[in-house]
Amino acid sequence: MNIGIPKEIKINENRVACTPAGVRHLVGSGHHVVVECGAGSGSHLNDENYRRAGAVIADSPEEVWKNDLIVKVKEPIAQEFQFFREDQMLFAFLHLANAPELTDSLIAAKTTSIAYETIEYGGRLPLLTPMSEIAGKMSIIMGGFYLARDQGGEGKLLGGLPGVLPGKVLILGGGSAGTNAARAAAGLGAEVTIMEINQERLRELDNLLPPQVHTLYANEQNLEEMLADVDLIVGAVLVTGATAPKLLTRSMLRKMKRGAVVVDIAIDQGGCFETSRPTTHENPVFIEEGIVHYCVTNMPAAYPLTSTEGLTGATLPYIRRIADLGLESAMVMVPGLSGGLNTWSGRVTHKAVACSLGLPFHDNPFI
Repeated sequence: MNIGIPKEIKINENRVACTPAGVRHLVGSGHHVVVECGAGSGSHLNDENYRRAGAVIADSPEEVWKNDLIVKVKEPIAQEFQFFREDQMLFAFLHLANAPELTDSLIAAKTTSIAYETIEYGGRLPLLTPMSEIAGKMSIIMGGFYLARDQGGEGKLLGGLPGVLPGKVLILGGGSAGTNAARAAAGLGAEVTIMEINQERLRELDNLLPPQVHTLYANEQNLEEMLADVDLIVGAVLVTGATAPKLLTRSMLRKMKRGAVVVDIAIDQGGCFETSRPTTHENPVFIEEGIVHYCVTNMPAAYPLTSTEGLTGATLPYIRRIADLGLESAMVMVPGLSGGLNTWSGRVTHKAVACSLGLPFHDNPFI
């Protein structure tokens, strides 16, 4: 199969969809891989690395996008919509529930799109997990940084000092992102509470996490009772494929201390705080109701060396199987891949995406 790896052009997106080692694996399996010039530069992977791995280096995005399978990190932005076509597969993080224009363009072009974040196997999201783990750890690093007084925060050090109480961290959601945020916050010495709606998951978290991490059933009353004292809130909720539920309203925000920080990891799916809006690594924060908001839509791009390797390790087996088998056979034979199909032949084939956008839902034609 002809595989294209374009350069990411979203603001501050330094990741690349495949490492040279991954390209070598694909080429060694008989596939033709085209990598756009400079695609790996943000991750310190130069064109010569890819050339030695067997890739063809393309001078323009047009050369890359004419291939059969396009492998990206982040969703295409408006200037890339022109490259969509019917006989093409797109494999990337798409977050279509929060991207009506992208969805409309994929439907109009009848492009087959497969989203990393909706591939589910064994109750897990294997392609989303490594990026969620990075975002979870980052949420504490960034949250702690913006708690500094000169960054607009209240001036609280999360770890405290001997004789001085540590900061209080509240994490909403006990998945991969939330769990890693809890571990990172506990490692700094903060007092941590993680809220989750699934009782069985609460029991697992109670056993998995350090003793200073407390678990609490997620409901509105419990959340409101925590707000007055909390220094950092991390929003890490996820409904696969769907728009994130709004858990923290503006009126709730007003109950928090001025200079507290909220980090919305769910911003790719619309955000789980009512006051959230997408930000970038160039301008990562804004202040609303006296609360510092960090809502960067591609958090792991800040650490592209780690992120690119972690993402490639997760996606490469799926890329290989799609390339080896073709779309129809791969959908049937690769566990979980069918859940990744978001659009096909001008139709939305993921129920949560269709419901979030108010579009007709069509069953996956391959299962």
